[in-house]
Amino acid sequence: MDLSSTPALEPFRAEVRTFFETEYPRDILDKVASGASLSTAEVRRAERTLGTKGWLATAWPTEYGGPGWSLEQQYIFDEELERAGVPTVTPMGVIYVGPIVYTFASEAQKQRWLPGTRDGSMGWAQGYSEPESGSDLASLQFSAKRDGDEYVLNGVKVWTSAAQHADWIFLLARTSQEERKQQGISFICCEMDRTGVTLRPIISIDGKHALNSVTFDNVRVPADYLIGEEGKGWTYSQYLLGFERTSYARIGGKRKQLAHLRAIACAEPTGGNTRLIDDDAFAANLNRADIALDGLEMTVLRVLSAVKDGGSPGKEASIIKILATETAQQITELYLDAAGGHGQRGFADSVSPDWTGHTAYAAPGVATYFGTRAQTIYGGTNEIQKNIIAKRVLGL
Repeated sequence: MDLSSTPALEPFRAEVRTFFETEYPRDILDKVASGASLSTAEVRRAERTLGTKGWLATAWPTEYGGPGWSLEQQYIFDEELERAGVPTVTPMGVIYVGPIVYTFASEAQKQRWLPGTRDGSMGWAQGYSEPESGSDLASLQFSAKRDGDEYVLNGVKVWTSAAQHADWIFLLARTSQEERKQQGISFICCEMDRTGVTLRPIISIDGKHALNSVTFDNVRVPADYLIGEEGKGWTYSQYLLGFERTSYARIGGKRKQLAHLRAIACAEPTGGNTRLIDDDAFAANLNRADIALDGLEMTVLRVLSAVKDGGSPGKEASIIKILATETAQQITELYLDAAGGHGQRGFADSVSPDWTGHTAYAAPGVATYFGTRAQTIYGGTNEIQKNIIAKRVLGL
């Protein structure tokens, strides 16, 4: 895909941009811009705004309510969403579990879960990692035992993103013990307010409540909450992970961060101090981040252009996961470098009454830096992704 030479797409870009500028809730944009976290009601309202427009499940096939956009249109939409500062769509619903449901679930299950997921009225969480099963996800011990027309769920899921906003959680659960640890795992859904489900917040180093521990104590769910066949959960999870790992790219948001950093670096200090952009080391690191982002974008376009008919990006998504998360860390490190550089210049120019205006980015920049430290760990550590590339892409 070459989006630089497709003028036919410019009216679409203009339509999307106008929507975000004139119809999207301004209070939500302002709150996100301030670095504050959204409440559950605000998350639902943000996503219902897109769902009402038919712009939430942008990659879904039209037969399941998708808008029928080309890959180029989907890409432009994501760019404009991030350029406008719209909160990232919670991926657990429309990006992760939605494709699993419309690909592997029964018709009754599609009717139960797809409409609310598509219109933003139903929130989801992902129950994968456990206290002793993170990157080695196949070693999970969370159990789902069949008891008549029900499954009884027991165990703990941890690092569960956005579970505090979720109505439902989809789980990998062990329904039998098999010789190969990837076998005997099933894909099951459960309401978050079921008796026996307990959510405990995990506050991360950036001060945010994005993560949770969720305990299941003899939680009973109907047997028809099982998606697909019993014991096939590992297969379904690998299909899902292709979508998860490409969702980290967020090219538009990274471009916005780099533009912000360049504006910070080019700001003229008072009192005769040099601009940060005139520091050769900082300028070189900023340029390297620009180049890394260009490389990430080209890789994303190559992978997406190979996806046909709503299929999963596949194992090549591991390449995107590595590049996207390392580039995110590279960019957010620049906020710390900028704050340090401006701090030195500020102390040298302590008589300036408006110097703090140049460094208002420092506190949220540090929080963003801390938040991105986890990106190379979650979603399967980058070391695991390198093993996947070696074995499944390169055939080593």
